[in-house]
Amino acid sequence: MLRSNREKQQSYELISIEDLAPTDHMLRKIDKYIDFSFIDEKVRLERKAQ
Repeated sequence: MLRSNREKQQSYELISIEDLAPTDHMLRKIDKYIDFSFIDEKVRLERKAQ
């Protein structure tokens, strides 16, 4: 049986992205030493080309 809209959950949970990865996680170490900002420019240029 389907539930009505009134029965939907009405609460939210705020989560910081910083809380999702431990401080010693490998991806944090990679992010510390590699500048990925070039990706933003490439995506921006690709969107303009479309």
